[in-house]
Amino acid sequence: MKIIVPMAGRGSRLRPHTLTVPKPLIPVAGKPIVHRLVSDIAKVLGEQIEEVAFILGDPAFFGDDVVQSLMDLAQDLGAKGSIYRQDQPLGTGHAIMSAKESLSGPAVIAYADTLIRAEFDLDKNADSVIWVKQVEHPEAFGVVNLNSDNEIVELVEKPTEFVSDLAVIGIYYFKDVGVLKNELQYVLDNQIINGGEYQINDGIKRMMEKGMKFVPGKVDEWMDCGNKNVTVETNQRMLGFLENDGENLISDSVQQENANIIEPCFIGDNVIIKNATVGPYVSVGADTVVENCTIKNSLIQSNSKISNANLDNAMIGNHVVFDGNFESISIGDYSVLV
Repeated sequence: MKIIVPMAGRGSRLRPHTLTVPKPLIPVAGKPIVHRLVSDIAKVLGEQIEEVAFILGDPAFFGDDVVQSLMDLAQDLGAKGSIYRQDQPLGTGHAIMSAKESLSGPAVIAYADTLIRAEFDLDKNADSVIWVKQVEHPEAFGVVNLNSDNEIVELVEKPTEFVSDLAVIGIYYFKDVGVLKNELQYVLDNQIINGGEYQINDGIKRMMEKGMKFVPGKVDEWMDCGNKNVTVETNQRMLGFLENDGENLISDSVQQENANIIEPCFIGDNVIIKNATVGPYVSVGADTVVENCTIKNSLIQSNSKISNANLDNAMIGNHVVFDGNFESISIGDYSVLV
């Protein structure tokens, strides 16, 4: 089994945090989004992962440190790590084809801006599984249409009239991803473009037209990391899940002085908490200092100093100095606000 991870986009909806860190590497509940996603997929697949192929964008943004972290992730799973570059932002289909040397055999394709909680039950009789989640507002998503045999017969992007409430979450299984590769090559060769880009859906639709069997997979939880508010919400939900799983989320090296930690919280290595209440639903990265604060439902990254603050629904980056009484803020890396 292979895992193919397109992650070339810079994440404009999560600025200013993604001006310095690619969105898939922003930590949620103490672990970068892409690390958590790939590890969770590998866990629920229950099969040996042969290769994890990452598709990155501009080397100036996805640099050597990013590459090393991803290769370490693959190695931790006992898999080969492969790095590919999408040289132009030409869509999901184009991104996948940037890794065409790895597109063979059974594979899961997963976009690195989402997190899940699920039990994967692969239908080995199907040519593909597309994971979906029932949503209240399907008009905002791509959705699948099913026939009476519970097979996917249509993909509709942001339908203006009701088709289905099963939204495509961006995780796919292919019994032989080489078939998708051939159909996407046809899409590229014939310049089949939708929304100005080459889309994975056009390759999938060609597979459907040839009679290949697609079935839906269901996830228990689907958590987006598209913008600041939903990322903070995802951090909250993930902390709750990890607490229920019995994970130890508070480092033994945390220094506390007149501190109150209301769990669940993730508190990283060498964090100092002084005269402060932290939690519930707060993540604090390594080597950060929190002093004279009340913080809840927030994400704070590493090597920052937060003082005299009352924070709720806040997201603060790395190497930030913040001193003030603001709420619901979003501050990127290397910022000073005093």
